Amino acid sequence: MEYVYDKNNKNHRRLSSVLIIICSLIMFVEIWWVIAIVAKTQAIPTHLETWNALVDLYAHGDTMTKLSLWDYIGSSMGTFLKGFFLALVVALPVGLLLGNFKTLNEFINPMIEILRPIAPIAWAPILMLAINYKTGPMLVVFIGIFFPLLTNVIFGVKKIDGKLIDAAETLGASRFQIFYKVLFPSTIPYLMNGIKVGLGIGWMCIVAAELYATPLGGIGFYLAEQASAGYWPGAYAAIVVIAVLGLLTAGVAEYIHKVVSKRMGIDADV
Repeated sequence: MEYVYDKNNKNHRRLSSVLIIICSLIMFVEIWWVIAIVAKTQAIPTHLETWNALVDLYAHGDTMTKLSLWDYIGSSMGTFLKGFFLALVVALPVGLLLGNFKTLNEFINPMIEILRPIAPIAWAPILMLAINYKTGPMLVVFIGIFFPLLTNVIFGVKKIDGKLIDAAETLGASRFQIFYKVLFPSTIPYLMNGIKVGLGIGWMCIVAAELYATPLGGIGFYLAEQASAGYWPGAYAAIVVIAVLGLLTAGVAEYIHKVVSKRMGIDADV
């Protein structure tokens, strides 16, 4: 039976996307292998050497620290999620306020623009030493995720049709009801875009912070430990783990984004 691709068929589109992703990953591995062969340096192990190191870490853990792969992942995920939820809880109401009140936004915006261009990683050594090795990394993640969330929420509020707010006020809605029933739902798609961007930045931040916060552990610490020992396959195995964690969190965010958008009538392709 001949297979005919139908672009209007949701299952066909999903199958096509999966096949493209698989081909892309195969090409990535092949390019990695060629670079490792041509470079002829221990600092770039082959994909098979990295895979063996990853399997060994999964099966036996880290022989130097006696910690398992799940110990490292659990530490990094815990710190990451704390920073993410703190950023979400702070950025959402602040973004709604700044987007809705022009004068307040004009007053606060210069402060935001001073801090926003600073790389979150630059705060890592300061927060480690000024606070502690448990709270510091979480705050680095918070800073990294906070600004993408904030700017997207503010932009979302400004894109709201003023007629919706006028209609709500005409119907007797209070300021709180306008925030809860008009502003917040309308900014959700923009918030989800900010979350997707922030997640990627957050993973870069947690790994960088863990290079300083050695007592905290985490996959970033394992990466630094393996690189310092000159065991490059182990270091690359840590990078693979970080990539997988980043893809998983981004995938979850993307799925939630599509589900929420569909229910709001914005995007029906889920």
